[in-house]
Amino acid sequence: MVEDREDTLSDIDRAPGLNPNVPSSARIYDYMLGGKDNYDIDREVAHRMLAIAPDTRTLAWFIRQFLVRAVELAADAGVRQFIDLGAGIPTSPNVHEVARKIEPSARVVYIDNDPIVHAHCDALLASSPGVDALKADIRQPEDIIDRLKAGGLIDFSEPVAVLIIGVLHYVMDDEDPAGIIAKFREVMAPGSYLAITHGSDETHPDFIGQSHSDTNNSPSQVKYRSREETTAFFKDFDLIEPGVVPAQEWLDDDLPATRLVIYGGIGRTPS
Repeated sequence: MVEDREDTLSDIDRAPGLNPNVPSSARIYDYMLGGKDNYDIDREVAHRMLAIAPDTRTLAWFIRQFLVRAVELAADAGVRQFIDLGAGIPTSPNVHEVARKIEPSARVVYIDNDPIVHAHCDALLASSPGVDALKADIRQPEDIIDRLKAGGLIDFSEPVAVLIIGVLHYVMDDEDPAGIIAKFREVMAPGSYLAITHGSDETHPDFIGQSHSDTNNSPSQVKYRSREETTAFFKDFDLIEPGVVPAQEWLDDDLPATRLVIYGGIGRTPS
């Protein structure tokens, strides 16, 4: 493993913008999934990733299917409210599409601080009653929770599924990722669900080095964490088997390992 690099919040501007010369994690992921809402800089970074780990595009689909699995699991358990933190550029099947196949009355709030993502979510919502979008930063959980309550978007007295897919590894240690989750945990009713994917320090060292080089001083800088660190985010949740494992292990026992390792985990608040 290589030594992880971490700048403090004061070192960089963490707010994403519309600068086509700065890579965006949402746009890179969009490109990996075959989308068209990305810039040259995003494709350049993606190609460097793929040169080191050609299976990264396949992993992007594994992560998307993990999200689907998490939504289905919660909806099957009767959850009718979903918060997608760091939602990214909409890609079908979206959370509300998956949830409403099981629970037609499901409410979904998509949250992201990227203005391009927010614009796409707004367009998506024009024809989707009961689905909302907030432009907000996961690093300000109290603000998000207050806005969800004030707008009547989420009833925290009822179970809710909080989805944090591919987001926490962009939150540096000094930005307190565990504290962010704890704030949501405080308001989550019994029977609620938490789903996380997170970049692993088991990732190939060449990939870690390249990603640090590409994203340094950008909103997309990455903090790779260990399995133990990722598992600790589920404090006060009951972990669902198979626990915190590479995301593809949630889907099938026979799916291949990848050079970029992304953990997946799902927890439930005790009844």
